[in-house]
Amino acid sequence: MAISDHSNDSQTETPLLLDTVDGAVDFKDRPVLRAYSGGWRAAAFIIVVEVAERFAYYGIDSNLINYLTGPLGQSTVTAAENVNIWSGTASLFPLLGAFVADSFLGRYRTIMLATFIYILALSLLTLSALLPFSNADCQFANSSSCSELQVILFFFSLYLVALAQGGHKPCVQAFGADQFDREHPEERKARSSFFNWWFLNKALVAPDGSGKDGKVCDVYEVEEAKAILRLFPIWATSLIYAVVFAQSPTFFTKQGVTLDREIWPGFLVPAASLQCFISLSIVIFIPIYDRIVVPIARAITRESSGISMLQRIGTGMFFSIISMVVAAFVEMKRLKRARDYGLIDMSDVTIPMSIWWLIPQYVLFGISDGFTMVGLQEFFYDQIPDELRSVGLALYLSIFGVGSFLSSFVVSCIEKVTGGDGHNSWFANNLNRAHLDYFYALLAALSMVELAAFLFFSKSYIYKRVNP
Repeated sequence: MAISDHSNDSQTETPLLLDTVDGAVDFKDRPVLRAYSGGWRAAAFIIVVEVAERFAYYGIDSNLINYLTGPLGQSTVTAAENVNIWSGTASLFPLLGAFVADSFLGRYRTIMLATFIYILALSLLTLSALLPFSNADCQFANSSSCSELQVILFFFSLYLVALAQGGHKPCVQAFGADQFDREHPEERKARSSFFNWWFLNKALVAPDGSGKDGKVCDVYEVEEAKAILRLFPIWATSLIYAVVFAQSPTFFTKQGVTLDREIWPGFLVPAASLQCFISLSIVIFIPIYDRIVVPIARAITRESSGISMLQRIGTGMFFSIISMVVAAFVEMKRLKRARDYGLIDMSDVTIPMSIWWLIPQYVLFGISDGFTMVGLQEFFYDQIPDELRSVGLALYLSIFGVGSFLSSFVVSCIEKVTGGDGHNSWFANNLNRAHLDYFYALLAALSMVELAAFLFFSKSYIYKRVNP
């Protein structure tokens, strides 16, 4: 009896010890055990790696416009366009990185390769910045005071960072989400939380092209292709949000440079550092949302994520409109203060207005990101065909790539229409004679149109699978 009982106990315990995850393997293609792999233990490490990468990327992004208008001597408009083009390129490269990962190397190997390129790019970028320019009058390598080699090295390194980010960004995020089994009830809920915690930071063609049974593609492949096409209206109606998103590292920063940044005698707050309020508001907001708002909403809606992904995206778009309205009013006050003190033509004189006036628009940006960006990440991961999750996240990132290019295009068009003579332009080098308030108001109006279109398409969208 004892032997028999021991045998029965072993039979009941063994499945628990050897509980493998269907369809999941480790980097050596071995089956993985649920008890020893994946979950928050792996995802937490991935988030830490992502936080380090984001520090590096945003450290460049937030200071780039000041570097271009300072040591490189570019005009405000040219610098803003260059920032937008670089940011747009960096956000479109993930489409290439996702294709390489899903079709050839796999996510793990793509991440390792991208990390090596990242380290090389940051080293070269640091070297280019350490090489001293003779003075601040370097006009993009058109002056003898600026070494052409330095400028070439700087932009080569800058776009090498964009390339590295293209391989890193979609794969790391998908790799982290893959640590949770969506077929397991508890892990499915944890995966939704993973997307929240993430601001602490191929077409299926047969090898011979013939498909099955002599057909170009089967019914399953057609349905998967239709699933991708259904995402397009949501993708398109998120572009203006991305245009708004592009203003934080460009014109917001230039505004801050003109204001009183002294917090105690002799110490000036770097204008680019105000972007930390975006991250700070996310750090404060996400735990509140994840631990308080979601459970309450979950009890009401019976959805594991509390509110639907599209509802979350739309809410963030609404906050982005508010942020632009607030930014327009703050800029109107800044211009009035410049007029009142006779500083219109004194662009180098600090306007007697505290830089802290800009904080509300940054905080609203952060809250907006906590809704829309997290919602878009989860939406494009969840609604894409299972085999193309990296591509799905690359599509999400491409929204901000195209949005940055659109921002550059809009700025260029407005510059031509409003004169471009340095005085009447909305983006004059002397911001006291510019009209960023008009630009912010225009973006707010466009965002309202976008939100209306987004709500229209959202109502007719059918989710790939019903949220539990």
